Amino acid sequence: MMRAPSCIGRDERGASVIELALTAPFLAAMVIGMVDISRGYNAKLELEQVAQRAIEKAMQGMQGDESQSIFQGLRAETAAAAGVPTNAVQVRYWLECNGVRQNNNVATQAADYEKVCQNGQVYSRHLNVRIEKAYVPMFETRFLGSNADGSFTLVGEAGLRVQ
Repeated sequence: MMRAPSCIGRDERGASVIELALTAPFLAAMVIGMVDISRGYNAKLELEQVAQRAIEKAMQGMQGDESQSIFQGLRAETAAAAGVPTNAVQVRYWLECNGVRQNNNVATQAADYEKVCQNGQVYSRHLNVRIEKAYVPMFETRFLGSNADGSFTLVGEAGLRVQ
C-alpha cells in the first residue's frame, strides 16, 4: 500500500488537462476580447458608411424636405439612418477663399456657403458629416478611453470637396 502514493508523484497522465485548465480562462478572455473589438469596429464602419451615404445623397441633390436646403436636411436623415439623436450629427459645409475658411459659425454657415470669393482668389466649397455614437461592449471594461459608464464613443466622419 505504501507504493501507491509514490507512484502518484511520478504519474504524468492528466498533466495536459491540468495545463488546459490553467490556460482556458486566459484563452476565453482573449476570444471574448476579440469579439468585443470586432463588434466595436463593425459599429464604427457602419457610422462611416452612413456618413458617406449622406454625402452621396447631398451630391445627388436629393432632399426630403423642400423647405430646407439639401445640406440642412442631411442632419435629420443621417441621424435616422445611424440610429442616433440629431445632436450627435454634425453637418458642416463651408467656403474657402485661397485656402482660408470663410466661416466658423454654424448658425451662419448656410449664408456664408453661398458667398463668392473676391476676384482672383482660388475658391473651394467643402462638406463634412460627423456622427458620434456610444458603443457598449458585451463585457464592461475600464480601459483607457472608455467613458464613465464603460462605453466608448465611436466617430464616423466623411468629407468631400464639393466645388
